[in-house]
Amino acid sequence: MPKFNPLVARLSPPPVPSVAAWAKSYDGSRGPLLDLSQAVPGYPPHPDMLAWLGEAAASKQAAGYGPIEGEIPLRTAYGSHVAGLYGAPLTGRNVQITAGCNQAFVATVIALAGAGDTILMTNPYYFNHETTLSMLGINVDIVPCDAASGFIPDVDSIEASLHAGVKALALVSPNNPTGAVYPAALLADIFDLCRRNDIWLILDETYRDFLTDTAEPPHGIFSIEGWQNHFVSLYSFSKSYCIPGHRIGAITCGMQTVHQIAKIMDNLQICPPRAGQIALVKAIPALADWREENRLEIGRRSAAMQAVMAGLDGWKLESIGAYFAYVRHPYPDISAEFVAGKLATLAGVVCLPGDYFGEIQEGFLRFAFANADVETISLLRQRLEDFKLPGI
Repeated sequence: MPKFNPLVARLSPPPVPSVAAWAKSYDGSRGPLLDLSQAVPGYPPHPDMLAWLGEAAASKQAAGYGPIEGEIPLRTAYGSHVAGLYGAPLTGRNVQITAGCNQAFVATVIALAGAGDTILMTNPYYFNHETTLSMLGINVDIVPCDAASGFIPDVDSIEASLHAGVKALALVSPNNPTGAVYPAALLADIFDLCRRNDIWLILDETYRDFLTDTAEPPHGIFSIEGWQNHFVSLYSFSKSYCIPGHRIGAITCGMQTVHQIAKIMDNLQICPPRAGQIALVKAIPALADWREENRLEIGRRSAAMQAVMAGLDGWKLESIGAYFAYVRHPYPDISAEFVAGKLATLAGVVCLPGDYFGEIQEGFLRFAFANADVETISLLRQRLEDFKLPGI
């Protein structure tokens, strides 16, 4: 028998392909398949974006190696964009471009922690963050988040979880899987706690462009003196520009942190994919209105999801925001994985079970409603009303 790295071998297979296999068993009897599983934009890229990608991919420039930290024009454009969004003095020198936000997380945690160290995460958590830490030999300690509080983390619970081996706290807001949006004041308090205890706050902000309330910045941490010594922000261009296949993400951090992460990136990928970077330099300023319309459209889909769940017997919408709705299913003594599997094969509704996002999440399902338009989402109510587990 071949021998593999036990830190990798003990991990479960990637969850999304396994869920897709359930969908293949659906016979179509309830109508079209409703795929609310993976967090992908349910609308195409802007035509100009496709044109710019094509031009860049056909260029001699994009065929060669690029800077490890990312294309300077993109770092500059994104740094300016983030500076305007947060009202903070950020520049391209605070930016490291990556091949997607998952890679941004991998590079960041390698820079900040080593095998045997501990990183705190909330429960429920984004499963790729947990598996990344596990395969790196970094310990994971869990801060529980309760449905009764909308899955918002509690500062006292975080503080109670701190110990000498903790190097960082990793959060996602808007959250995956719950959709919960962490208030700016709470993030300020959490950052203050991290700074006082000399640990890092890693904040994955992949879904920030789909916030309902845009009157104020998502947080004010970038304006706090010395933020760069304890804070790293992660971002994905995949959702906002509808280009997940081009794998472009970004890290915003202090210049010293960029220097450390560049060492890691040189070994992970040499340089991020160049065609997407070149196209994004044009897209960031030119597609602002298009992105805003998409933000409003996701808001309409969120409202449609809330309407579907309102008064639905046995089902309870516990949290919703940006891309996701976290729903309590009506079978408390049966695992969410079993319920989700039957929901896919019998009702043609594909979603992710809460079991995939941490312990004691068996009672929940995650619906990625951004994949579907309002009309499609409206079909969900009848499917859930009619759904019954066999023999129960």
